[in-house]
Amino acid sequence: MKKVVIGLSGGVDSSVAAYLLKQQGYDVTALFMVNWHDRTGSLTGSCTWEDDALIAEMVAKKLDMPFHIVDLSKDYKKRVVDYMFDEYRKGRTPNPDVLCNREIKFDIFLDECLKYGADYVATGHYCRKEEFTKDGQTIYRLLAGTDNNKDQSYFLCQLNQQQLAKALFPIGHLEKPEVRRIAAELQLPTADRKDSQGICFVGKVDLPTFLQQQLEPKTGNVIEVQAEFMARKKQVEHTTDNFKKLCFAYPYKPWNGIVIGEHRGAHFYTVGQRKGLNIGGHQEPLFILGTDVTRNIIYVGEGTEHPGLFRPGLFIPAEETHWIRTDLQMQPGDERCYEVRIRYRQPLEKATLYQREEGIYMLFDNEQRGVTSGQFAAWYDGDELIGSGVIAG
Repeated sequence: MKKVVIGLSGGVDSSVAAYLLKQQGYDVTALFMVNWHDRTGSLTGSCTWEDDALIAEMVAKKLDMPFHIVDLSKDYKKRVVDYMFDEYRKGRTPNPDVLCNREIKFDIFLDECLKYGADYVATGHYCRKEEFTKDGQTIYRLLAGTDNNKDQSYFLCQLNQQQLAKALFPIGHLEKPEVRRIAAELQLPTADRKDSQGICFVGKVDLPTFLQQQLEPKTGNVIEVQAEFMARKKQVEHTTDNFKKLCFAYPYKPWNGIVIGEHRGAHFYTVGQRKGLNIGGHQEPLFILGTDVTRNIIYVGEGTEHPGLFRPGLFIPAEETHWIRTDLQMQPGDERCYEVRIRYRQPLEKATLYQREEGIYMLFDNEQRGVTSGQFAAWYDGDELIGSGVIAG
């Protein structure tokens, strides 16, 4: 009998995943991860890990499977939280959920699972895995979940073939209402629990308060850039065929504008952000167009359609490029069309990838709103996630 260790989080998805594994005949052990103890910045009403662990243990007891707790907080701080602080310090916006899966769930946690004799490690992610043989070698495919509203393949965009070989995603073929129905029929204590929100394993926090643990507030200018100025700049840029120039992060700075207020520190803000500026006197909302942490300046524009919010392309450095399907890896000089996602839940957008020695230049068929350095761009071929990379800036 194959042995599976499942990451039981105290949520409905991993609970039903555990049940399905038992139904499929696996020998299942539940392992709860403690990845964060500090509650600095936590919002009122957010559950503690102790609450989640208690619920997870109740589920394991209900499903008659061994339950254990493992503390990975030191690794989580080093690999995820410290990286987050460093990225914000540089004026970039990281995605901790992607990092958590790459660095913790399918690395450190996977190692812990192997200590229990696991053949596989399972999670409650809404995604699917397939495999086939090519030139005598097993190739693993990471596919989007059947439920388009819950597909979480983007969060796993940094996994590799070795990690996928050990991974199981038992609920990837189900839709969320069906998962809730199964949990209710089994009378699992997680059946009606709300889905977790916020930073992976940290929870829902006030981000500025959380970041101020290591990042000092620093007063700087807020500069408003008029839409007419940006439109003229973009018109000039679009007359060239130089895709490298079009893809380069924030190709329109330095920007001209007027000082309309002050902020608490450029590293606390991200492109596309609307809340937190507290500047009035405008008919439409202000949005962050760009940040300059070196000079401590925030650039803003009025309205959801401000041309500064949109970009024709982006750049991913070679050292930040990752291929799940290494057999499909592009070589310098290659050009290929894929569908791309630059954030979770964003619809897939058609783009052309230009592979060069220094990295990948990506041009969208239609300009994209809120392209943000530090985030991950993931490219798909149909339902299959092929590769990903960190957006430069």
